[in-house]
Amino acid sequence: MDVELSDQQRELAAGAREFLSEQCPPSRVRTAWDEGHDPRLWSQLAEVGFLGVVVPEEHGGLGLGDLDLAVLLEEAGRVALPVPLLETAVAALTLLDAGSPEQCKRWLPGIAAGEVVATIGLPGQSLVVAAPDADLLVLARDGGLHAVEADRCELTPQPAFDASRRLATVSVDTGPDTSLTDDPAKLARFADRAAVAAAATLVGIAAHLVRESVAYVAQRRQFGRPIGSFQAIKYRLADAHLAVEFARPLTWVAAHQVGVSDAGDPEASAAASAAKVAASTAQATANEHALQCHGGIGFTWEHDLQMWLKRGKALELAYGTPAAHRARIADDLFTGTGSTR
Repeated sequence: MDVELSDQQRELAAGAREFLSEQCPPSRVRTAWDEGHDPRLWSQLAEVGFLGVVVPEEHGGLGLGDLDLAVLLEEAGRVALPVPLLETAVAALTLLDAGSPEQCKRWLPGIAAGEVVATIGLPGQSLVVAAPDADLLVLARDGGLHAVEADRCELTPQPAFDASRRLATVSVDTGPDTSLTDDPAKLARFADRAAVAAAATLVGIAAHLVRESVAYVAQRRQFGRPIGSFQAIKYRLADAHLAVEFARPLTWVAAHQVGVSDAGDPEASAAASAAKVAASTAQATANEHALQCHGGIGFTWEHDLQMWLKRGKALELAYGTPAAHRARIADDLFTGTGSTR
C-alpha cells in the first residue's frame, strides 16, 4: 500500500513541530517529572486544536483522522510531550467508534476544549497511564468497553519509569450507564489504535534521539577530531536512522488502515502490530546507540537525553510489547486467529 501524506498533513506536521519545540522545551518536560500534569500546557494544546484533532467539527474539533493523529503524535514524541495526548486522542476515537450520541455529546466537546483529560486501559492492562490526572477513563472491563468518570474509580498510584507518565491501578464501578460496547471487533480496534498511536510516538522519540546524537558526535572531539568521523559511530547512527525510516511508513500505513477499515479487519490488526514492532525496534536501536554515542553522561539525571531514553523504554512496553505483537502476527500468518495481544 502506498500512503503519502497530503499537503494538509505535511502542514500539520510542520506546524506541530514549530509549536511544540517552542512551547515544550526540555526544561518543561523536566518540570513535569517533578510536578506532574501541566494544565497550562494542556490548555495551550487545546487552543491550537491538537486536543480535538480527531473530534468532529460539530463537537468543537478539527474532524481529522487516524493518519493525521499519527503525524501529530510523531511530533509529540520528538519533544517527549509530558501530557496524555496519545491516550486522550485514542479515547476520543473510541467514543466516536463505540459510544452513543449522548456519550459523545457529553465528553467530546470537553476533550476538544481541554476541559477533559482522558485516558485508556486495554484488556489485561493492570496499569493505566495518567489515571491520577484523568477526568474520563475508557477501559476494557469484563469483555466490553466502558467510559467511566474518574470519581467512580479507585486508584492506587504505582511507581513509573517515566515520571511524566503517572501510573495507577484502577478499580472501577461499571454499569449499563458506562457501557460503550461489548463488540469484540470494536474492542480489537481499540487496542489497534492504541498500538498505532504508541508506534507514531515512538518514531518521533527515535528520530529525536538520532538527531541529538548526530549533533553531539559532530562537536565532541577525541584524538584531535570529532568522534562522528569514526567509522564505528557512523555505523551506529546509520543503523538507527534506517530503523526510523523503515518504521515511519509502516506506521502511516497502519494508521490509514485502522482508520478506514471495518472493526475487526485482520489486515488492519496485522498492520497495527507490524507498526508497533517496527517502531519499538527503531526506538530500541536509537536508544542504545544514542546512549553509546553520548557515553556515560547520557543516562545521568543532569542530561536531557535520559528523558527521551526513559520515555522510549516505557512506550516500547506499553499497549502491547514487541513480543506480544510478534506473536499476534504469527497467529495471523499460521492460524488466522490473530488473538494474541
